Amino acid sequence: MSYVSPPDFVTKMIDAGQSKVLMSTRDTLVRAYMAGAILALAAAFAVTVTVQTGNALVGALLFPVGFSILYLLGFDLLTGVFTLVPLALIDKRPGVTWRSMLRNWGLVFTGNLAGALTVAVMMAVVVTYGFAVDPNEVGQRLGEIGEDRTLGYAQYGAAGMLTLFVRGVLCNWMVSTGVVGAMLSTNVSGKVIAMWMPIIVFFYMGFEHSVVNMFLFPTGLLLGGSYSLLDYLVWNEVPTVVGNLVGGLTFVGLALYTTHARTGRPRAVLPRQADVRERGAEVTR
Repeated sequence: MSYVSPPDFVTKMIDAGQSKVLMSTRDTLVRAYMAGAILALAAAFAVTVTVQTGNALVGALLFPVGFSILYLLGFDLLTGVFTLVPLALIDKRPGVTWRSMLRNWGLVFTGNLAGALTVAVMMAVVVTYGFAVDPNEVGQRLGEIGEDRTLGYAQYGAAGMLTLFVRGVLCNWMVSTGVVGAMLSTNVSGKVIAMWMPIIVFFYMGFEHSVVNMFLFPTGLLLGGSYSLLDYLVWNEVPTVVGNLVGGLTFVGLALYTTHARTGRPRAVLPRQADVRERGAEVTR
């Protein structure tokens, strides 16, 4: 069967976390760079589709294509390592320490950012013909997204910051569910279907994904968005990263680890009632 049971795929989650920590610096950066770039292209694709169709649901339905590609190619997102790597630390896997975990997170963040920024520059060139003309409709929308999701939060102060954080939590709850969902199956179609569903939820609901934002907000700044780099960092990226960490680790990683790795061992099969009665009768004879 292509279905993998929860106790088995949770073991795969822990194994994946350990392997990511033990990966070389070069490989970690390359895989993270490609993940950031592919996800950025998927975000650009989804925004383009939304603008051209006028229907945000269509964009959300198509956005997971990028997530599926990067996962199947073995590339790494910050949101994924936030969920998987701590499990290897908690499980006391060899070679996994606090220092090695933080090293992995730092390298993946750097690679994701570099990949997303590369695509941001490329898309800015595309929508302006090399900055020769004003941004087209897609470019204008990219600028609006950055403004709405920085200054839009800032105008509400602490309440806006709380909302931003909670959206980051909800985002990685769904995204990491997609990461784990891919481990439920041993064939490509099963993996893609399991990934696709929660990713649609996150994108359509407007939750905050730290790596997607590494593309959207720098692109907006390149296209003349009316917010600053500091606005982006304070009123989006930093709280989103923290929210993504809490959401993925708490609602996905620890939840599954606690119930399937620590206490999810199969119980002994209870004897059937008829067998109990039969044995009782034999004792009395």
